[in-house]
Amino acid sequence: MKAPRRRQALKAFASDRAIDTHDRRRTVITAEGLRLPFLLASRAARAGALAMDLVLIVLLMAGTTVLLVWLAHAVSVDLTRIGRKGSNGPGLTFEVLAVFWFITMFLFRHAYFLFFELGPRGATPGKRLAGVRVAARASNGSGGRLTTEAVIARNLIRDIELFLPFVFVMRAWSEGGDTDLAGWASLAWFAVFVLFPFFNKDRLRCGDVIAGTWVVEAPRNKLKQAISTRAAAKGSSTETGATYRFGAAELAVYGEYELKVLEGVLHDRQDEAMRAVAASIARKIGWDAGAGDEAAFLEAYYTQLRARLEGDMRFGKRKKDKFAGVA
Repeated sequence: MKAPRRRQALKAFASDRAIDTHDRRRTVITAEGLRLPFLLASRAARAGALAMDLVLIVLLMAGTTVLLVWLAHAVSVDLTRIGRKGSNGPGLTFEVLAVFWFITMFLFRHAYFLFFELGPRGATPGKRLAGVRVAARASNGSGGRLTTEAVIARNLIRDIELFLPFVFVMRAWSEGGDTDLAGWASLAWFAVFVLFPFFNKDRLRCGDVIAGTWVVEAPRNKLKQAISTRAAAKGSSTETGATYRFGAAELAVYGEYELKVLEGVLHDRQDEAMRAVAASIARKIGWDAGAGDEAAFLEAYYTQLRARLEGDMRFGKRKKDKFAGVA
């Protein structure tokens, strides 16, 4: 009796997971008219990523504090002199260390998310461990790039969402106010923002709504190794026997951004997307890849484009996208 019940439970779980995955599936249209599918990050993944980031921030703050206290003792600074003024000697040293402490605490709290989300991965260490990243939200079905303004906006709103309730409580405590009332008010405030992603289909928090962003799945993969082992990566198709060799002018059409998009298409292996991308590239460079051989064509183009871009980077030349020149 237990085995049938277990199988039924597993089937029910798989069905629920399939429904959840379908609800999170989105499609955007790139500037070239390509339809690219992706998955929104689950609420659990987002919560886990934030928890890991907050733990890491606290550890960094604690480690920095311990280090600065050790430095203060190393230079014979009397920590009981807090509040005293000094123009030289240990007093001045303490003031310098105190200023440095305040600056690093501010940076850990505010610059941590900005630094990592403005990077090429668009993800903090917590998001990378959870397999998610920040992306620009589609507008009218079309995709866009993640801008600096969007990242700054979504992280400034986090202060209002998470840290402002703690300010309520701490201020009431320091001024001798009603801490119980402040605690309930903070809890209500916190609950509103925590529950916000449950009341919109795209699982957006308030910061995402204002900044025009969302968080999507970005599973780690070994695409470079996988592609390099295929015959198509060397320019030869196992389906038609065609050989794909692209010249410098044909590879100069695209840059790093398009390479990243192509990498995602090859990873997802969606037939419709691969046909659309292959047709777009072929039209752009004046080729006819032939129906049914899109995978070989794209793998060959990806490998050769990547080799060209990496070769240029060794000489200090970079091409960010198809609109930019080599810099």
